[in-house]
Amino acid sequence: MAGKTQITTGRVRFSFVNIFEPKENQGGQLKYSLTLLIPKTDTKTLGKIKTAIEEAKKLYREKNPGKKLPTNLATTIHDGDGERPSGEDFGPECKGHYVITVNSNNKPVIVDASKAPITEPSEVYSGCYGRAIINFFVYDTAGNKGVTAGLNGVMKLGEGEPLAGGHVTDADWDDDWDDPEAEALGGLLD
Repeated sequence: MAGKTQITTGRVRFSFVNIFEPKENQGGQLKYSLTLLIPKTDTKTLGKIKTAIEEAKKLYREKNPGKKLPTNLATTIHDGDGERPSGEDFGPECKGHYVITVNSNNKPVIVDASKAPITEPSEVYSGCYGRAIINFFVYDTAGNKGVTAGLNGVMKLGEGEPLAGGHVTDADWDDDWDDPEAEALGGLLD
């Protein structure tokens, strides 16, 4: 779905990056996914999200006359200063942000700031910064209704401190490494 339900975010931080190969989700489906940490100060992106969610609801009602949506419809966006839907606290990297997880059946477009394709998975990692093109829609399955978002595109804008799992660059390797334990292993490491 394009149009008013699709938005491009401002600068966000990426977490739980799974955009190069699909992984099995809890429902057993293969999905590409990404969690976006949206600064609470980014009122422009937050306004676009609010408008897109309202448009998604409107489209659902138009396509499904007679079906009602709950007043407190679940959404995929959460307050990073609060609790996860599971009741656990969000991690410290989420503080001061809204947290939204987006996914897709199809591989998203992945580019750098100059819009050149990124093909190396290590280039886009949990902790780096970028923008995303996402689209909102209402889901109505097995009695559960809510608004979620799909992932269409990812643009990396810059580096950031890696989140859990780490990210290693060439500069991280220490050429002056001296380890007595390794020397004691003799030729095992050769």
